Formats: sequence, C-alpha cells, structure tokens
Amino acid sequence: MEDKELAEKPSGLSRETFLKVYGGIYEHSPWVAETVYDDKDNGDMDTVLKLFAAMRLAVDMADHGMQLSLVRAHPELACSPADMAKMAAASVTEQQSAGLHQCTPEEFEEFKRLNAAYKEKFGFPFVIAVKGLYKNDILDAFRSRMHNDTDTEFQNALVQIHKIARLRLEALA
Repeated sequence: MEDKELAEKPSGLSRETFLKVYGGIYEHSPWVAETVYDDKDNGDMDTVLKLFAAMRLAVDMADHGMQLSLVRAHPELACSPADMAKMAAASVTEQQSAGLHQCTPEEFEEFKRLNAAYKEKFGFPFVIAVKGLYKNDILDAFRSRMHNDTDTEFQNALVQIHKIARLRLEALA
C-alpha cells in the first residue's frame, strides 16, 4: 500500500482544526485524535499510514474501558431511519455503499435479530468494515462470528474498527 500524504499536513494544524478534521475518524471517539495531537511531537504523522499508526497506537494503548467505549460507539447495522440519524455521516455512507439501506423485509428482520442476539451475547454491537462488502457478505460474517467467544469478538471488533479508520483516512488523502 502506498503511503499518501494527507491534503493538509496534520502536524501543522491547530489543535482545533486537527480535531475537526480527524476527530471523527474513530466513531464518536474524539479522544483518539486528541491523544495523537497531544503526542504529535513524538513522530511524523503527515502521511496516511503514519497518522493511522499513531491513532491505532492510541487505541491499542488505551485501557479496556476506553476500548470498550469505542466499540460501543459503533452503530448497529441495517438499523432504522431514526437510528441512522444518530450515526456519523461516514457510517451512513459506508452502510449505504453495502446496500444496507435496501434490505428486503426478511433481511432487515435478520439484521435486527442478529444485532439483538450479538449485543446480548457480547455486550457491544457487531462491527465490520463494510467497504467492499455487500449485505449478504455481512450477514455471512455476522452468522459466523456469533459462534466466537467474547475475547475473540472484542479483538475482532478492534481489528475492524482500525480497518474502518484506515479507510476513512485514505478517503481524506
């Protein structure tokens, strides 16, 4: 993967501008961007991969409670229009790109059932980077991951969250 420079050099931005641009990369978790900005003198962060590495490290070094809050900040998949209104704009676009806004009534009911069962079992929503996937791929992953244990799914969620963040950063380059 090529490491593209970001449109504006993050290292040269004011804190306010940096948080405005990068505060939403991790869903409803501006603390990730705040941590990176406050630690920006410790390394180069002016390319996608370098900024992503800094953000990923901030998440990976956070305590379990902060990580759990990050996972729980993610929306359910194929949710109601009222719930979509609460989502970050990037999440709405990502879900629409996977066709989740065009579910049949049967698919919508299966997403609804799986969302509830997953959240009941694991205590957080199912997270998957939907870019490049379609609703059937997502349903297959949902069904498969339901059989995992909580620790495995927590790690899966973090991996997927990092993938989402990288894709969002690449979109800014």
